[in-house]
Amino acid sequence: MKYVKLGNSNLKVSKVCMGCMGFGDPNNGMHTWTLPERESIEIISQGMDSGINFFDTAIGYQNGTSEQYLGKAIRENAVRDDIVVATKFLPRSEEEIKNNVSGQRHIHNFVEKSLENLGLDYIDLYIYHMWDYNTPMYDILEGLNEVIDEGKVRYIGISNCFAWQLAKANALAESEGFAKFVSVQGHYNLIFREEEREMIPLCKTDNIATTPYSSLASGRLSRLPGTESKRLNEDFYAKLKYESSESKDLEIIKRVDELAQNYGVSMTEVSLAWLLTKITSPIVGATKTHHVEGAVNSVDLELSDDDIGYLEEPYVAHDLVGVMADNKVTASDDDRVWAKHTKVI
Repeated sequence: MKYVKLGNSNLKVSKVCMGCMGFGDPNNGMHTWTLPERESIEIISQGMDSGINFFDTAIGYQNGTSEQYLGKAIRENAVRDDIVVATKFLPRSEEEIKNNVSGQRHIHNFVEKSLENLGLDYIDLYIYHMWDYNTPMYDILEGLNEVIDEGKVRYIGISNCFAWQLAKANALAESEGFAKFVSVQGHYNLIFREEEREMIPLCKTDNIATTPYSSLASGRLSRLPGTESKRLNEDFYAKLKYESSESKDLEIIKRVDELAQNYGVSMTEVSLAWLLTKITSPIVGATKTHHVEGAVNSVDLELSDDDIGYLEEPYVAHDLVGVMADNKVTASDDDRVWAKHTKVI
């Protein structure tokens, strides 16, 4: 495994981050394809044994059970200071807004709950899961700064935002003496490259780490079409993101398979090797042993400039999907989906 500094922080992270959305009680949350506790800890432990020290979860994943399983795996199998734990908090709920729970108090509540779930004393990277259009950015930044000052959080990141929002937030943080966001977790992979327009250049200019999610497009970049899986059949959110562009993406997927055969490696390795030429550390979900192996092996695969050009050449512009599709309206709708399945407050 290779390691890299996470943007402007002092965190040294593995070149691959293990995404923990696939871990958590399958009977307690949005997804039915997640791994229960024992299987989750086995995969997390395999990642640690393979050199992965960077793990990304969220309080919204399976009602906090993803955080619980990750924390237990760390306590049982690792030295805490050797592991970088990232977790995410949700926007204020409609009930909190109605009850006048401030953005600052909201963050304190969520930090305490995540620490309880994890069974840990601090969070290395605390991520603003999606832009809260109902809460002033000042309140969010002040709340995050307070939990950093209390020693409960080391650094902060952001997810699902536009480049202008990140730039504006960090400018406000600088003017007020608050901690800045050191990383961004956006939607970015070989078949969805819209982050290259504004976000990637901003991050390169300001040394903000890029840790994209959906690195393998929910499995679409790791296998040819026609292969079945429980997640592929049941993950409605992944279908929302990718079904409408299947015909446009197919040529790229075929080229990934072609290069994989030429190199004698998996499609996963080719897809992630391409991504590693662009960003800091991709978030890669893993629910099987070979998922971990493919992610780890990708770090050592070096694609030529011709390979990279060949993979990129068929790409066409994509519409934004999910949280980013229609700023405030879609973000609020997605927040309600999470809130419906997440019992945090």
